[in-house]
Amino acid sequence: MEKITVDPNLIKHLVQLLEEGKEEEVRDQLNELYAQDIADLLDTVKPDIARQMMKLIDKEKSIKVLVEMEDKVREHFFAAYSSKEIADEFIQNMDSDDAVYVLTHFPVKEKEEVISNLTDIEFASSLLSLLNYEEYTAGSLMAVELVKANINWSVSQCIEEIRRQAENVESIYVVYVVDDYERLSGIITLKNLILATPSAKLADVYNETVISVSTSTDSEEIANLFDKYDLVVLPVVNALGQLVGRITVDDVVEVIKDEANEDYQLMSGITEDVDYSDKVWILSRARLPWLLIGLLGGIASSRFIELYEEELRIHPEMAFFMPLIAAMGGNAGVQSSAIVVQGLANNTLGTKNILPKIFKELRVALINGFICSGVLFAYNLLFSTGYDLSITVSVALLSVIVFATILGTFIPMVLHKMKIDPAIATGPFITTTNDLLGLALYFTIGRLLYTVI
Repeated sequence: MEKITVDPNLIKHLVQLLEEGKEEEVRDQLNELYAQDIADLLDTVKPDIARQMMKLIDKEKSIKVLVEMEDKVREHFFAAYSSKEIADEFIQNMDSDDAVYVLTHFPVKEKEEVISNLTDIEFASSLLSLLNYEEYTAGSLMAVELVKANINWSVSQCIEEIRRQAENVESIYVVYVVDDYERLSGIITLKNLILATPSAKLADVYNETVISVSTSTDSEEIANLFDKYDLVVLPVVNALGQLVGRITVDDVVEVIKDEANEDYQLMSGITEDVDYSDKVWILSRARLPWLLIGLLGGIASSRFIELYEEELRIHPEMAFFMPLIAAMGGNAGVQSSAIVVQGLANNTLGTKNILPKIFKELRVALINGFICSGVLFAYNLLFSTGYDLSITVSVALLSVIVFATILGTFIPMVLHKMKIDPAIATGPFITTTNDLLGLALYFTIGRLLYTVI
C-alpha cells in the first residue's frame, strides 16, 4: 500500500523556519496538522530536528505522533533521552495499548529500565502484564482503560461512574456491564443509557448479547471479527470470563497492515520483517535463504536437463520451449496458491473438505490449460515445421498447468493445517518447485510422445 506523504515543500519550509529561530510559526503550523501527518513529516527529517519539532507540539498530540512514527525513526528519536525521561515525558501519558506497542520495540534491558522509572505503580504493573502476552494476540493488543459498571447499579450510578472514569479513557463507545466477580455480562450503549430512567437498574436495560475474545485469541481472528460484525471496539476476557481490556478498531488496522506486510515479504521470499532503512547485512540476510533455495532448485533443474541430454541431442528444438514451460508452470502455481492464501487469511476458505476445492481448481486448470495449449499449438503450426513438436509441447503445457495449479492449491492448505504461514508457499517456493517438476514433466511427455508420433 502506498504511503501518503506530507508535501515536501512544507517540510523544507518548516525546517527553514526552525533554523531561523521562528519556533512560534513552526508551532502554529505543526499544531494545525493531524498527528499522523506530523509523524510522516518527522519520518523524513533528521532526529535532532524531529526532537526540536516534537517539543513544539501540544503534549497530547505529541504522544499520538510518537505512536504513529516509523519504528526506526522512533528508535533514533528516543536515543537522546534517558530511560527516566522516556518514562516521565512519554510512556506515562500514553494509553496502555500504545505504551505496550512502543515498549515492544525496545531492547529488554531498556524496556525494564523505562518501566521501573514509571511513578504510577498500577500503570507500570498493567504494562508488565500486557507485555507478557504473546505478540499478535488479544492480550498484547488490548488496552486496560475502559468504562465498566456493576450489573446491580442504577442508571444514575452508571452515569456517575462514566464521569469518574472518563479522564482515563480517550474514547468511550459502550459501557461494559460486569457481575460481582468482574465477569463480563453484557454492554449498554451511551444512547440507551441516556434514554433510560435514572432509577432503572442496569440489569433491566443492558444488552446480554456481546461479542468478546479471550486474551489468547489470534490477531487474524480478531481482525475477521471486526470485519464480519462491523465492530469499532471488542472486549477481552481472561480464562475466568473476567473483563480485562478492550481492543479498538485502530489497533486492528495496524495489525492488518503488519500482517499484510509480513505476508507480502514472505510471498516475495523475504524471511524477516525488514524495510529500506535497515542495514545492508540485515537486508541481505532476509533475502538470502530463498535465493539459495532457488539456486538449489536451478541446479536440480540443470541435472534434470542433463538426464534428458539424449532427447535434446535428437530433438534440439525442444530446448526452445523450456523457458516457456517453466514460466507457465510457475505462474499457474503462484496464481492458485495466491487465491488459496487469500481465502485462508480472510477465513473464507477452510481446510476441511479439501478434495472439492482441489477438483474446482482442477476444472479451472483444465480450462486455462486447454486455451493456452491451443494458442501454443496454433502458433507452432503457423511458425514451426514440426507437427510432432506442436503436439508434444502443447500436451506438455497442458499437463504442467494442471499439475502446477493443483500443487499451488494443495501446498498452502497443508501448511495452514501444520500451523505454518501459508504465505511462504506463494512465490519462490511454488515457483522453484514448479520449475523443477515442470521440466521433468516436459521431458517425460516429450520422450513418450516422440516415441509414439
